[in-house]
Amino acid sequence: MRDVPTASKLLTPEQLERVRARSDLWGIFLVSHAWAVVAGAMALFAWQPNVATYLLAVMLIGSRQLGMLILMHDAAHGALCRTPWLNRVLAQLFCAWPTVADVHVYRAYHLKHHTRTQQPDDPDLILTGHYPITRRSLRRKLWRDITGQTGFSQRMEQLRFAVGDEHWPLVQRIKHYWQTLGPQSVAQLCVLGICAAAGHAWFYLALWLVPLLTWQQLVLRIRNIAEHAVVRDADDYFGNARTTLVSPIERIFVAPYWVNYHLEHHLIFWVPCYRLRRLREYLLLNGYGPRIETETGYLAVLNKVTVDG
Repeated sequence: MRDVPTASKLLTPEQLERVRARSDLWGIFLVSHAWAVVAGAMALFAWQPNVATYLLAVMLIGSRQLGMLILMHDAAHGALCRTPWLNRVLAQLFCAWPTVADVHVYRAYHLKHHTRTQQPDDPDLILTGHYPITRRSLRRKLWRDITGQTGFSQRMEQLRFAVGDEHWPLVQRIKHYWQTLGPQSVAQLCVLGICAAAGHAWFYLALWLVPLLTWQQLVLRIRNIAEHAVVRDADDYFGNARTTLVSPIERIFVAPYWVNYHLEHHLIFWVPCYRLRRLREYLLLNGYGPRIETETGYLAVLNKVTVDG
């Protein structure tokens, strides 16, 4: 790639000092916030059980499940907290395992995405490299997401891999399952147990698994599209990713925890998510604004990556 923009070229020493600051309190607060929104959405439905509050709860919980993955992503960069062990604990126990993920597995491939962004061997290219697509094709993808087809298919693929080959000895299959999905399964039992202790065991299915398989999948796809689909130039560090400026509603339901500042994240990937908005302000102040690939709103992005048909 050309014109490698090192952090010291982009920002002054004082600016760098401000955006690199990592905070244990910020990390604890954000993870707690995600779970508080989940609990609040469940409580709202328990208080006023009707179709409107159920749909609102599914959207809120699904967006916070995405938020947990975003916080896991920050932790994979070592940026969520200042203290390394706290970074690991928050990422695995409260973000990755409850959403059937693993921070170590994620980190191994994600760092390659950063070093090879939009290049032929970028592991994330499979997500957005085939855009633009027809509007009809996008509608089919979004429909499969919101109806749970995508999420169910992915979870079944995880399960099939975890149980191993049918010809393996039982002990080997049990060991492989534990190594692959054991902690994630325990996390699901914990969520179920908390729901049961609150007197609503069925909330685990209706208000944890349903959002995980539906709304979370929908907004995850939209986020992936916005970040790298049909960007300006794969060989330009200012144009191989996209920042999307969002409304407060989009921030609540689609882009929690500053995930929309994706180009800024790619420019300096060790900046914590809670410093990305400040990083953008500094980049604009330093004259880089016209070079940053930017779009306003997710609908504008979806229009940009689709064609008639």
